[in-house]
Amino acid sequence: MTSTLQPAGTTEAVKRPGRWLALSVLVLAVLLVAVDATVLGLATPYISEDLEPSGTQLLWIGDVYSFVIAGLLVSMGSLGDRIGRKRILLVGATAFGAISVLNAYATTPELMILARALLGVAGATLMPATLALIRNIFHDPRERSLAIGIWGATASAGTAVGPIAGGFLLEHFWWGSVFLINLPVMAVLVLVGIRTLPESRNPHPGPWDLRSVVLSLLGMIGVVYAVKEAASHGFSWPALAVGLLGAAALYGFVRRQLTMQTPLLDMRLFRSRGFSGAVLADLLTVLGMSGLVFFLSQYLQLVQGRRPFEAGLAELPAAVGAVAAGLVAGRAARRFTVRTVVSGGLAAVGLALAALTLLRQSTGYPVLGAVLLVVGVGAGFSFTVTADVILSSVPKDQAGAASAVSETAYELGAALGIAVLGSIVTGVYRGFPSPAGTPAAAHESLGGALEVAHGLPADTAQALLDSARQSFVDGLALASGVGAAVLLTAAAAAWFMLRGQRLGS
Repeated sequence: MTSTLQPAGTTEAVKRPGRWLALSVLVLAVLLVAVDATVLGLATPYISEDLEPSGTQLLWIGDVYSFVIAGLLVSMGSLGDRIGRKRILLVGATAFGAISVLNAYATTPELMILARALLGVAGATLMPATLALIRNIFHDPRERSLAIGIWGATASAGTAVGPIAGGFLLEHFWWGSVFLINLPVMAVLVLVGIRTLPESRNPHPGPWDLRSVVLSLLGMIGVVYAVKEAASHGFSWPALAVGLLGAAALYGFVRRQLTMQTPLLDMRLFRSRGFSGAVLADLLTVLGMSGLVFFLSQYLQLVQGRRPFEAGLAELPAAVGAVAAGLVAGRAARRFTVRTVVSGGLAAVGLALAALTLLRQSTGYPVLGAVLLVVGVGAGFSFTVTADVILSSVPKDQAGAASAVSETAYELGAALGIAVLGSIVTGVYRGFPSPAGTPAAAHESLGGALEVAHGLPADTAQALLDSARQSFVDGLALASGVGAAVLLTAAAAAWFMLRGQRLGS
């Protein structure tokens, strides 16, 4: 006799009706975050001119979002596991849209930094919830791989939509308009998500431990801040003290998780070599690439003189490559191996970054476009497969926490990359020779040099700009070399740590 009870793994049980419509809502959240991250780079010259931040303040505007989001992702992912991933996603999306308005109308560098920090709090709710919901909606491994590929492709598409839409807005409106484009996306996400997204949570979550939340936040921010300060200004006792405090907080967080019956983050997840290898690959990849991502828009606009919309179009090959690779990454990992696809992708990005060590002010677009295409393809293969490995390595009840670990690696890598590689660019730039009597603002940032040049005689202004631009390019080339070394190291680490790892059939 055939049983009428369907086991959990059957096709009828796992293929939830409406799952692809639900996925379309989830990718809107990804689009929201990706667009916000990319338009900031385009808007930076305008923010610099209007708000007149110092070089350090400009770096804070660029990376405080990542600092805060890195400190809160694990906590928010665990909270979503407890109160419901749909609920935290919709609340976070609403807050993200509202705080985007504060970003748009910031009037001082300090207010802009605060607005970016608050946006990080809201952003911390979005990415873990989207991946966790994918893990719970798509139980079939092949469908889940495709869904993750679409999720990653949308993030990559956002990196293309952001600069193009942002460039158009910057040419016709003030810089704050680039943040207001979040509002219609957020509105559609919330209104459609209420009706289409299924709720999911851990059926036995345990309490949400506030002490663990505080330790995680203090630890991440303390360590990243210390690295940033050391990279920007060299060794100092205050920075060392903050770094040690952050390290102590993280140690306390780990110890507390190991002793709790229902921890915020189950540290046993890291016993899986595949899980740990995928997380490490993500962290190193973003660390090595973030300097390029943050400073390339400034290079295209302030060095090569491209208009914002043209600069946005110039960055399109990276997104096209990432979208194409993300959609086929799961199939490639099954045909070959996980480590081949991930390591190969990372090595390709590393070699592309190495090519940028030859960057000059007059470097032609065919070279830049080819480099960006290779970076996009390599990153698309790597990020999509590592996300699949991370989600497949954990029970679905812990999907939020596991997704948060993945996103924490991403944001921590971005924060450290902007801090370290950005500080390399800034450090090299500040040393450029300038005419006697040049205001100090010219040495703070390339945008500052352009502003100073407006008030100088034509010959003096041209000499100042030529020197400043060359120094900026030298710094970007050096940072690209460091990034290439990091990516090639990540490729080697992934080759060993992902040995024997396979995606589900």
